[in-house]
Amino acid sequence: MTDDIELDYLKEWIGKTERSSDFISEGPAIQLAMTLDRAEVEFRTRDVLPPLWHWIYFLPRLRLSELKSDGHGKLGQFLPPVKLPSRMWAGGKFEFLSDFQIGEEAEKCSVIKDVVPKKGRSGNLVFVEVEHTIKGSMGGNLIETQNIVYRDLQDKRKQVSSKNPITNIPQWKTEIVPNSMLLFRYSALTFNTHRIHYDRKYCMEEEGYEGLLVHAPLLATLLIEKAIIENPGLRFQSFQFQAHSPVFDEKPFFVCGSKEKKKLDLWVLKSDGTVGMSAVASVKSRGQSFDS
Repeated sequence: MTDDIELDYLKEWIGKTERSSDFISEGPAIQLAMTLDRAEVEFRTRDVLPPLWHWIYFLPRLRLSELKSDGHGKLGQFLPPVKLPSRMWAGGKFEFLSDFQIGEEAEKCSVIKDVVPKKGRSGNLVFVEVEHTIKGSMGGNLIETQNIVYRDLQDKRKQVSSKNPITNIPQWKTEIVPNSMLLFRYSALTFNTHRIHYDRKYCMEEEGYEGLLVHAPLLATLLIEKAIIENPGLRFQSFQFQAHSPVFDEKPFFVCGSKEKKKLDLWVLKSDGTVGMSAVASVKSRGQSFDS
Protein backbone atom coordinates (compact mmCIF):
# COMPACT_ATOMS: atom_id res chain seq x y z
CA MET A 1 0.00 0.00 0.00
CA THR A 2 1.14 3.56 -0.57
CA ASP A 3 1.95 5.93 2.27
CA ASP A 4 -0.84 8.22 1.09
CA ILE A 5 -3.50 5.78 2.21
CA GLU A 6 -2.54 6.21 5.89
CA LEU A 7 -4.30 3.06 7.01
CA ASP A 8 -3.93 3.69 10.73
CA TYR A 9 -5.66 7.04 10.33
CA LEU A 10 -8.45 5.52 8.25
CA LYS A 11 -9.02 2.81 10.86
CA GLU A 12 -10.08 5.57 13.25
CA TRP A 13 -13.34 5.80 11.26
CA ILE A 14 -14.39 2.29 12.33
CA GLY A 15 -17.37 2.64 14.65
CA LYS A 16 -18.34 6.07 13.37
CA THR A 17 -22.13 6.40 13.37
CA GLU A 18 -24.63 8.50 11.44
CA ARG A 19 -28.39 8.67 12.06
CA SER A 20 -31.24 9.94 9.90
CA SER A 21 -35.01 9.65 9.60
CA ASP A 22 -37.51 9.71 6.76
CA PHE A 23 -41.17 9.20 5.93
CA ILE A 24 -41.98 6.36 3.52
CA SER A 25 -44.33 8.38 1.33
CA GLU A 26 -46.11 7.23 -1.81
CA GLY A 27 -44.62 9.87 -4.15
CA PRO A 28 -41.11 8.42 -4.61
CA ALA A 29 -42.52 4.88 -4.82
CA ILE A 30 -44.88 5.91 -7.64
CA GLN A 31 -42.01 7.62 -9.46
CA LEU A 32 -39.77 4.55 -9.17
CA ALA A 33 -42.60 2.31 -10.40
CA MET A 34 -42.88 4.57 -13.45
CA THR A 35 -39.10 4.52 -13.93
CA LEU A 36 -39.11 0.70 -13.87
CA ASP A 37 -42.01 0.79 -16.36
CA ARG A 38 -44.34 -1.17 -14.11
CA ALA A 39 -47.89 -1.69 -15.38
CA GLU A 40 -49.34 -0.77 -11.96
CA VAL A 41 -47.78 2.34 -10.49
CA GLU A 42 -50.15 3.47 -7.74
CA PHE A 43 -49.20 3.19 -4.07
CA ARG A 44 -51.38 4.00 -1.09
CA THR A 45 -50.95 4.09 2.68
CA ARG A 46 -50.31 0.62 4.14
CA ASP A 47 -49.14 -0.81 0.79
CA VAL A 48 -45.94 -2.84 1.16
CA LEU A 49 -42.76 -1.19 -0.12
CA PRO A 50 -41.01 -3.58 -2.56
CA PRO A 51 -37.56 -4.89 -1.55
CA LEU A 52 -34.61 -2.55 -2.16
CA TRP A 53 -36.92 0.43 -2.70
CA HIS A 54 -35.66 1.88 0.58
CA TRP A 55 -32.85 3.34 -1.54
CA ILE A 56 -35.19 6.11 -2.73
CA TYR A 57 -35.55 7.30 0.87
CA PHE A 58 -32.95 8.53 3.38
CA LEU A 59 -31.34 10.57 0.61
CA PRO A 60 -27.97 12.26 1.16
CA ARG A 61 -28.26 15.80 2.48
CA LEU A 62 -25.42 17.63 0.78
CA ARG A 63 -25.22 21.17 -0.53
CA LEU A 64 -23.75 21.67 -4.00
CA SER A 65 -20.60 23.10 -2.42
CA GLU A 66 -20.12 19.85 -0.50
CA LEU A 67 -19.65 17.79 -3.68
CA LYS A 68 -16.36 16.80 -5.30
CA SER A 69 -15.70 17.19 -9.03
CA ASP A 70 -16.88 13.61 -9.68
CA GLY A 71 -20.25 14.32 -8.04
CA HIS A 72 -19.60 12.34 -4.86
CA GLY A 73 -19.83 14.01 -1.48
CA LYS A 74 -16.56 15.11 0.06
CA LEU A 75 -15.02 12.53 2.40
CA GLY A 76 -13.89 12.82 5.98
CA GLN A 77 -17.23 13.43 7.66
CA PHE A 78 -18.98 10.05 7.81
CA LEU A 79 -17.02 8.08 5.21
CA PRO A 80 -13.24 7.95 5.75
CA PRO A 81 -11.02 10.25 3.61
CA VAL A 82 -9.45 7.55 1.44
CA LYS A 83 -6.89 9.16 -0.89
CA LEU A 84 -7.84 7.14 -3.94
CA PRO A 85 -9.81 8.95 -6.65
CA SER A 86 -12.39 6.38 -7.79
CA ARG A 87 -15.22 5.18 -5.55
CA MET A 88 -17.68 2.44 -6.50
CA TRP A 89 -20.37 0.27 -4.93
CA ALA A 90 -18.88 -3.26 -4.96
CA GLY A 91 -21.73 -5.23 -3.40
CA GLY A 92 -24.08 -5.62 -0.51
CA LYS A 93 -26.17 -7.99 1.57
CA PHE A 94 -29.59 -7.59 3.16
CA GLU A 95 -31.73 -9.15 5.84
CA PHE A 96 -35.39 -8.36 5.23
CA LEU A 97 -36.71 -8.84 8.76
CA SER A 98 -40.10 -7.20 8.21
CA ASP A 99 -41.76 -5.30 5.36
CA PHE A 100 -41.94 -1.52 5.27
CA GLN A 101 -45.24 0.12 4.42
CA ILE A 102 -46.23 3.33 2.72
CA GLY A 103 -47.01 5.87 5.45
CA GLU A 104 -44.39 4.60 7.86
CA GLU A 105 -41.95 6.77 9.79
CA ALA A 106 -38.50 5.20 9.75
CA GLU A 107 -35.15 5.67 11.45
CA LYS A 108 -31.81 4.72 9.91
CA CYS A 109 -28.56 4.09 11.79
CA SER A 110 -25.36 3.73 9.72
CA VAL A 111 -22.08 2.45 11.18
CA ILE A 112 -18.61 2.06 9.64
CA LYS A 113 -17.81 -1.59 10.39
CA ASP A 114 -14.42 -2.04 8.75
CA VAL A 115 -11.73 -0.49 6.54
CA VAL A 116 -9.60 -3.03 4.65
CA PRO A 117 -6.72 -2.33 2.19
CA LYS A 118 -6.00 -4.74 -0.62
CA LYS A 119 -3.64 -4.97 -3.57
CA GLY A 120 -5.37 -5.92 -6.81
CA ARG A 121 -4.31 -6.39 -10.42
CA SER A 122 -5.32 -2.80 -11.05
CA GLY A 123 -3.38 -1.36 -8.09
CA ASN A 124 -4.27 -0.20 -4.60
CA LEU A 125 -7.76 -0.84 -3.25
CA VAL A 126 -9.49 0.07 -0.01
CA PHE A 127 -12.78 -1.58 0.97
CA VAL A 128 -15.08 0.15 3.42
CA GLU A 129 -17.93 -1.84 4.99
CA VAL A 130 -20.96 0.11 6.19
CA GLU A 131 -23.90 -1.41 8.07
CA HIS A 132 -27.30 0.29 7.85
CA THR A 133 -30.11 -0.66 10.21
CA ILE A 134 -33.55 0.73 9.36
CA LYS A 135 -36.57 0.40 11.63
CA GLY A 136 -40.07 1.73 11.02
CA SER A 137 -42.97 2.84 13.19
CA MET A 138 -45.20 0.15 11.65
CA GLY A 139 -42.71 -2.66 12.22
CA GLY A 140 -40.55 -2.41 9.13
CA ASN A 141 -37.05 -3.76 9.79
CA LEU A 142 -34.04 -4.11 7.50
CA ILE A 143 -30.31 -4.66 7.95
CA GLU A 144 -28.11 -3.74 4.99
CA THR A 145 -24.35 -4.21 4.68
CA GLN A 146 -22.83 -2.03 1.97
CA ASN A 147 -19.36 -2.67 0.53
CA ILE A 148 -17.66 0.36 -1.02
CA VAL A 149 -14.37 0.10 -2.93
CA TYR A 150 -11.88 2.92 -3.54
CA ARG A 151 -9.31 2.54 -6.30
CA ASP A 152 -6.93 4.36 -8.63
CA LEU A 153 -8.28 5.87 -11.84
CA GLN A 154 -7.43 3.85 -14.94
CA ASP A 155 -8.36 3.75 -18.58
CA LYS A 156 -11.14 1.18 -18.40
CA ARG A 157 -11.22 0.87 -22.20
CA LYS A 158 -7.84 -0.89 -22.07
CA GLN A 159 -8.87 -3.42 -19.46
CA VAL A 160 -9.93 -6.93 -20.39
CA SER A 161 -12.87 -8.19 -18.38
CA SER A 162 -12.70 -11.79 -17.25
CA LYS A 163 -15.75 -13.87 -18.03
CA ASN A 164 -17.40 -15.18 -14.88
CA PRO A 165 -18.75 -18.64 -15.66
CA ILE A 166 -22.41 -19.24 -14.86
CA THR A 167 -23.22 -22.93 -14.67
CA ASN A 168 -26.94 -22.50 -14.04
CA ILE A 169 -29.41 -22.60 -16.87
CA PRO A 170 -31.72 -19.61 -16.44
CA GLN A 171 -35.37 -20.35 -15.80
CA TRP A 172 -36.11 -16.77 -16.83
CA LYS A 173 -34.14 -14.37 -18.98
CA THR A 174 -35.26 -10.86 -19.98
CA GLU A 175 -33.42 -8.43 -22.22
CA ILE A 176 -33.05 -4.84 -21.07
CA VAL A 177 -31.52 -1.99 -23.08
CA PRO A 178 -30.73 0.79 -20.59
CA ASN A 179 -30.77 4.35 -21.85
CA SER A 180 -29.72 7.71 -20.43
CA MET A 181 -33.32 8.53 -19.45
CA LEU A 182 -33.48 5.50 -17.17
CA LEU A 183 -30.13 6.38 -15.58
CA PHE A 184 -31.10 10.03 -15.15
CA ARG A 185 -34.37 9.15 -13.46
CA TYR A 186 -32.76 6.69 -11.07
CA SER A 187 -30.00 9.17 -10.24
CA ALA A 188 -32.63 11.81 -9.52
CA LEU A 189 -34.76 9.49 -7.37
CA THR A 190 -31.75 8.49 -5.25
CA PHE A 191 -30.24 12.02 -5.26
CA ASN A 192 -27.09 10.45 -6.71
CA THR A 193 -24.86 13.07 -8.35
CA HIS A 194 -22.02 10.69 -9.29
CA ARG A 195 -21.28 11.87 -12.83
CA ILE A 196 -20.49 8.43 -14.30
CA HIS A 197 -24.26 7.80 -14.48
CA TYR A 198 -25.34 10.89 -16.47
CA ASP A 199 -22.36 12.93 -17.72
CA ARG A 200 -21.08 11.06 -20.77
CA LYS A 201 -18.20 13.43 -21.53
CA TYR A 202 -16.87 13.20 -17.98
CA CYS A 203 -17.44 9.45 -17.80
CA MET A 204 -15.50 8.70 -20.97
CA GLU A 205 -12.81 11.39 -20.94
CA GLU A 206 -12.05 11.64 -17.23
CA GLU A 207 -12.68 8.10 -15.97
CA GLY A 208 -12.01 6.18 -19.18
CA TYR A 209 -15.27 4.25 -19.46
CA GLU A 210 -16.88 3.41 -22.81
CA GLY A 211 -20.26 4.83 -21.83
CA LEU A 212 -22.50 5.76 -18.93
CA LEU A 213 -22.55 3.20 -16.12
CA VAL A 214 -25.76 1.59 -14.93
CA HIS A 215 -26.03 1.96 -11.14
CA ALA A 216 -25.26 -1.19 -9.12
CA PRO A 217 -28.38 -0.61 -6.95
CA LEU A 218 -30.50 -0.30 -10.09
CA LEU A 219 -29.17 -3.61 -11.42
CA ALA A 220 -29.87 -5.28 -8.07
CA THR A 221 -33.40 -3.84 -8.08
CA LEU A 222 -34.01 -5.14 -11.61
CA LEU A 223 -32.87 -8.62 -10.56
CA ILE A 224 -35.39 -8.68 -7.72
CA GLU A 225 -38.16 -7.10 -9.82
CA LYS A 226 -37.93 -9.82 -12.46
CA ALA A 227 -37.69 -12.58 -9.84
CA ILE A 228 -40.94 -11.36 -8.26
CA ILE A 229 -42.67 -11.26 -11.65
CA GLU A 230 -41.58 -14.83 -12.37
CA ASN A 231 -42.44 -16.10 -8.87
CA PRO A 232 -45.64 -14.38 -7.70
CA GLY A 233 -46.26 -14.36 -3.98
CA LEU A 234 -42.64 -14.68 -2.86
CA ARG A 235 -41.15 -12.57 -0.10
CA PHE A 236 -37.41 -12.10 0.26
CA GLN A 237 -35.75 -13.12 3.50
CA SER A 238 -32.18 -12.28 2.48
CA PHE A 239 -30.36 -11.01 -0.58
CA GLN A 240 -26.69 -10.62 -1.45
CA PHE A 241 -25.16 -9.20 -4.62
CA GLN A 242 -21.69 -8.61 -6.01
CA ALA A 243 -20.72 -6.38 -8.93
CA HIS A 244 -18.23 -8.01 -11.33
CA SER A 245 -17.91 -5.77 -14.38
CA PRO A 246 -19.50 -2.49 -15.49
CA VAL A 247 -22.78 -2.41 -17.40
CA PHE A 248 -23.12 0.47 -19.88
CA ASP A 249 -26.05 2.36 -21.30
CA GLU A 250 -27.34 1.63 -24.81
CA LYS A 251 -25.89 -1.91 -24.64
CA PRO A 252 -28.35 -4.75 -24.03
CA PHE A 253 -28.01 -7.03 -21.04
CA PHE A 254 -30.09 -9.89 -19.69
CA VAL A 255 -31.67 -10.20 -16.25
CA CYS A 256 -31.47 -13.93 -15.49
CA GLY A 257 -32.50 -16.17 -12.66
CA SER A 258 -33.28 -19.66 -11.46
CA LYS A 259 -35.09 -20.94 -8.39
CA GLU A 260 -34.53 -24.13 -6.41
CA LYS A 261 -36.76 -24.55 -3.39
CA LYS A 262 -36.24 -21.39 -1.31
CA LYS A 263 -33.04 -20.24 -2.99
CA LEU A 264 -32.75 -17.92 -5.97
CA ASP A 265 -29.64 -17.52 -8.11
CA LEU A 266 -29.78 -14.24 -10.03
CA TRP A 267 -27.35 -12.62 -12.45
CA VAL A 268 -26.91 -9.87 -15.01
CA LEU A 269 -25.51 -11.29 -18.24
CA LYS A 270 -24.02 -8.83 -20.70
CA SER A 271 -24.22 -9.39 -24.44
CA ASP A 272 -20.48 -10.17 -24.60
CA GLY A 273 -20.90 -13.07 -22.17
CA THR A 274 -19.50 -11.18 -19.18
CA VAL A 275 -21.41 -11.33 -15.92
CA GLY A 276 -22.04 -7.80 -14.69
CA MET A 277 -23.55 -8.81 -11.37
CA SER A 278 -24.38 -11.99 -9.50
CA ALA A 279 -26.74 -12.41 -6.57
CA VAL A 280 -28.25 -15.04 -4.33
CA ALA A 281 -31.45 -14.76 -2.31
CA SER A 282 -33.45 -16.79 0.16
CA VAL A 283 -37.21 -16.43 -0.03
CA LYS A 284 -40.42 -17.57 1.56
CA SER A 285 -43.93 -17.87 0.20
CA ARG A 286 -46.74 -15.61 1.29
CA GLY A 287 -48.30 -16.82 4.50
CA GLN A 288 -45.31 -18.94 5.50
CA SER A 289 -43.04 -18.24 8.44
CA PHE A 290 -39.34 -17.75 7.86
CA ASP A 291 -38.45 -21.03 9.53
CA SER A 292 -41.12 -23.16 7.85
